[in-house]
Amino acid sequence: MSAALRFACTGCGKCCTGHHVPLTLGEARQWAQAGGQVIVLIEGFVPDGPGMPVEQREHALRRSLGVPCGTGEVQVAVTFAAFNPGRCMHLDAADLCTIYETRPLVCRIYPMEINPHIPLRPEAKDCPQEAWEQGPVLIHGQVAADPALRALIEASRQADRDDIGAKVAVCERLGMTVSALKGNGFTAWLPDMTAFAHALDHPLSGSAQAWQVHVEEPKLAEAAGTYGLHVTAQTPEYYTFIGF
Repeated sequence: MSAALRFACTGCGKCCTGHHVPLTLGEARQWAQAGGQVIVLIEGFVPDGPGMPVEQREHALRRSLGVPCGTGEVQVAVTFAAFNPGRCMHLDAADLCTIYETRPLVCRIYPMEINPHIPLRPEAKDCPQEAWEQGPVLIHGQVAADPALRALIEASRQADRDDIGAKVAVCERLGMTVSALKGNGFTAWLPDMTAFAHALDHPLSGSAQAWQVHVEEPKLAEAAGTYGLHVTAQTPEYYTFIGF
């Protein structure tokens, strides 16, 4: 990728189709109130354990929370995302966003990446080639050219940090206490939305529920066990394991 990359949205609507959009806690509440389904994605790690590159540790720690797991502790990162296996419910017949002025932060930031350790790669996006051949400069190196865009990215990262305690509390209230290991996959949950909305407004706090980590590979399970983690490889009934 060149040092400077241009971008202009063509309005194709592809980024609004077939993508689960990460939401802040407030956005998840709005999504639920609008009748949408939220998917919950959970990954966990031990700070000096498997799957945690040293250079990513600080970012990962800031957006995660330590929870008891076996005789040890696992840091869990929780993503609430708009469940969009097809078209976003807010797209109209012309592929235009009907909540454009109040759309989620991640939608405002796209196609930039939120994670500072993931480089922007046009080939990994759904945007047509012409989108990258016109418009203002989007990025210099890995830094957004527009100060307002940089502020939105930082706001999204800060929301991850601010919201993690409440997200974990919601997960514990709804019994979503099995995580995958970072770098190995996610556990994905589709909560009942009435219960989810209630949990958002009435989260448990200080429950210290015991968590588990879903690991299917024997060697990785053995490595996780050396940290005292409670490992499970049972076929999940209430969640899906999405492996990498």
